[in-house]
Amino acid sequence: MTENLIEITDLSKVYGAGDVAVHALRGINVAVAEGEFVAIMGPSGSGKSTFMNILGCLDRPTGGTYVLDGEDVSRLNKDRLASVRSRKIGFVFQSYNLLPRLTAAKNVMLPLLYDGHQHLSDKQCYERAVAALESVGLGERVRHRPNELSGGQQQRVAIARALINDPSIVLADEPTGNLDTQASEEVLALLHQLHGRGVTIVMVTHEPGIADHAERVIYLLDGQIASDKQNGTSKKRGKL
Repeated sequence: MTENLIEITDLSKVYGAGDVAVHALRGINVAVAEGEFVAIMGPSGSGKSTFMNILGCLDRPTGGTYVLDGEDVSRLNKDRLASVRSRKIGFVFQSYNLLPRLTAAKNVMLPLLYDGHQHLSDKQCYERAVAALESVGLGERVRHRPNELSGGQQQRVAIARALINDPSIVLADEPTGNLDTQASEEVLALLHQLHGRGVTIVMVTHEPGIADHAERVIYLLDGQIASDKQNGTSKKRGKL
């Protein structure tokens, strides 16, 4: 039986207090099993960004519990949250977030250098980065800087960086938002490959056509789950 990687119970997030309090999340209950590919949708102001920040241990809830990979991370302090992020979570952002002066390989290496639990030499870090780039089809671009890569290639570098620490989950926030159609299809094909290898993926998107690639779609509205459905139209694609 597949175990739940994420278990969220009565999760709430409130910004401010009194008459100016903003209830960004209102009693969210959801579980994500290991190996699932889930899309999070919702209009602006629905709470999906707040929800992803909490999933990514970038923020803490006001109430409720969040158990990630068997560990309750709801009340951890900033240092312990940072440790969880480095060990268990890989991030893919719409804007890539690559350092312009570093090569693709050195950008991919960064999580290893920041993780105090990794005891690897610089050579070992570099070799792992090259292997990660090869796994996303960029083995011949290891020495290229971001301005020498297309948008789709930059996003694949970001995906390689997200995978370098062998995370429990990959969180992708609008991963195709800055890409043209062809590059979007390449990135989605890569996400399908990762999903096929058992990687758990949670992806935020506002585009129904992109959400169609997930096997499950959670729709947020006014800080609550409006629907949570298996996606009968999920597109199974795995070739770059």
